[in-house]
Amino acid sequence: MGISKYPSKISLPQLNPGVASVLDYLIIKFPAIGAKVWLQRMAQGKVHWHDGALITPESPYKPQQRVYYYREVECESTIPFKEEILFHDEYLLIAYKPHFLPVTPGGKYVNECLQNRLRRQTANADLQALHRLDRVTAGLVLFSLNPASRSQYHNLFELRQIQKTYQAIAQVNTGENLIGQQWEVKNRIEKSELGFRMQIVDGESNSHSMIRCLSQCSGKALFELKPITGKTHQLRLHMQSLGWPILYDKYYPVLQEKTADVYSRPLQLLAKKLAFIDPITQQNRVFSCDRDLVIE
Repeated sequence: MGISKYPSKISLPQLNPGVASVLDYLIIKFPAIGAKVWLQRMAQGKVHWHDGALITPESPYKPQQRVYYYREVECESTIPFKEEILFHDEYLLIAYKPHFLPVTPGGKYVNECLQNRLRRQTANADLQALHRLDRVTAGLVLFSLNPASRSQYHNLFELRQIQKTYQAIAQVNTGENLIGQQWEVKNRIEKSELGFRMQIVDGESNSHSMIRCLSQCSGKALFELKPITGKTHQLRLHMQSLGWPILYDKYYPVLQEKTADVYSRPLQLLAKKLAFIDPITQQNRVFSCDRDLVIE
């Protein structure tokens, strides 16, 4: 069984959803995990408050308090791709995440995630991701190394003060020359009925991207994408809305049957570059990975 060395945490909402105990809330919050599993974790001391005090089945619900727990999976597969640390100082770490590796624990992944790999590699349990990439997307991820300075870097994302640049490859019409053309995409993105899949709907726009074609060959094109906002699956939906869904996307435009990962066909989306003014040092930070997507 795969058991995380590091705890995951959730904050109990201010508005009580109608439960008496923490156990009741966890059962509602995580429907895929049965009450029996939570009872076992509590009996083993694997659920606790921020101060380390153990949570029992009788522990009352406490709004806005943090609950820590240790994820478990029956069998965890090894992702056969290696991450790379590109930069670190006392505050930040920048790493390249390969395709198929999740950033943080979730679902069937506990130890096989970028955050826990880096925690083991650096021996720093305080290392924490400041943002997310989809598991199937490759590219740069920014981590905080110091809890005292973490909020200052989180604010960069909240205030949209980080410039992100991606690359994507899509199939295009061979009779249309797109090189050098650019598009500004604005629309409204909301969750679909499936929850994990997003959709474009009518209404005031809440997503914004700039997209430019860099090259084109053999019925495919390489695009540069610059998201202004950060909605879930935003770039994947914006490419679809232009008529060019990203190559090997299993969610868009049509949800494909769930199958094992095909490592030779990764989603052709790469988080290539991050740029921002460091809130502590005031330096102009620009980080770029040395990998590029290539039209084959």
